[in-house]
Amino acid sequence: MSRILIVEDESIIRSALKRLLEKHEYEVCDAGSIAEATERFQLPDFDLIISDLRLPGAAGTDLIELARPVPVLIMTSYASLRSAVDAMKLGAVDYIAKPFDHDDMLATVSTVLNRSRNAPAQDQPKPQGGTERTEIIGTCQPMQELFKRISKVARTDATVLILGESGTGKELAARAIHEQSDRAGRTMISVNCAAIPDTLIESELFGHEKGAFTGANSSRSGLIESADGGTLFLDEIGELPLEAQARLLRFLQEGEIRRVGAVQPRRVDVRLIAATHRDLKNLAKSGDFREDLYYRLYVMELKMPPLRERGEDIIELAQRFLDHSSRKLDAGRLSFSPQAREVMLSYAWPGNVRELENAIERAVILADSEQITPELLGLDTDHISLSSLESSYEQNLSIAEQDDRSADSLSPRTDLSLDDYFQRFVLENQEQMSETELARTLGVSRKCLWERRQRLGIPRRPRK
Repeated sequence: MSRILIVEDESIIRSALKRLLEKHEYEVCDAGSIAEATERFQLPDFDLIISDLRLPGAAGTDLIELARPVPVLIMTSYASLRSAVDAMKLGAVDYIAKPFDHDDMLATVSTVLNRSRNAPAQDQPKPQGGTERTEIIGTCQPMQELFKRISKVARTDATVLILGESGTGKELAARAIHEQSDRAGRTMISVNCAAIPDTLIESELFGHEKGAFTGANSSRSGLIESADGGTLFLDEIGELPLEAQARLLRFLQEGEIRRVGAVQPRRVDVRLIAATHRDLKNLAKSGDFREDLYYRLYVMELKMPPLRERGEDIIELAQRFLDHSSRKLDAGRLSFSPQAREVMLSYAWPGNVRELENAIERAVILADSEQITPELLGLDTDHISLSSLESSYEQNLSIAEQDDRSADSLSPRTDLSLDDYFQRFVLENQEQMSETELARTLGVSRKCLWERRQRLGIPRRPRK
């Protein structure tokens, strides 16, 4: 069980975060200041320290040296986002904005702990370009094509636009590009454009001068300037306000930025990688995204395939997540039942890899035996893919032919919906097959079979 220390002077936030982490099987200690933390605990005994940036008597970044090599995760408000970037330069493993989302916090903690557990040594210098560290799993043809494109584009400074549904791993692809490039030894800054309020986005990206707006009590560099020499990853760029899009376009065209309230521009050397799950071309046609910026971004396009199109990659990813969750939760050696594998391969995965990871972790928590069954995965059976069900139907026509029906009446029809296929297959085979055999053949659980019977009004006939 991983040990985590929370250092936060606001008792409400500290208590809420402690409850959240303990609920997810972490061993948690807490302190209200650095002085209290060092007095009560041995900092190297922890696996992770989560600290507020501003603490009474000292900054949270002081813990980076005091606790080394323990990773320190910094919490900060949006107004202090630039300071958080400075904290990362000092050695903080990551930062998260307050008020934080529970899922974001848990995902960040899990990522940091996993990265720390697998790292060979915290004090080793980062290798220079050409060394791949981010692992993207996939042997299917679309992923192999993606790997080839990443390898080619990484050797250049071309702007990259990564397209794909939410949860497909767009940030992983961006990190792989950075780590295989000549900029690998420099900073990579990731920004979720949808997570920063519109009123702050320009200041955060481009910086501001003292007095540029109410509350600008000092000059501050932006995230683009902080990534000088490295890579800037703009996730969900389709959510960027039009005013910020105009500034970003000038940065891409001229290689320079101008802080909010400044007169003179500044030259920067930053490689831009952008990502979105939205159709930027249609957004540009409707006027919700600048057309000239779209074509500036559209230098090299990478498409992340959805999980439902990756075939056996689903099982490989599931096994990797199962091993990780089993170690994290100390659940012993677990395996997937054949039915669970069939369900995972036939499920449409609308949430993609992120949904798969969450489903596996949930199943490990609920497991009472050494096998993960379909019921433990808790998947929405309405998202069983049509292609999988059609395949199962066609593969099992020979079973139905044992009833001496004519071949013409059993020929697969291309105009049938998923429910049509389901209803037809069940009605034609339920006298010869048990409920378990029907469910297994269709690639669904018995519960799913029962639920669809109820919804479609398919009577259950007694076996002869």
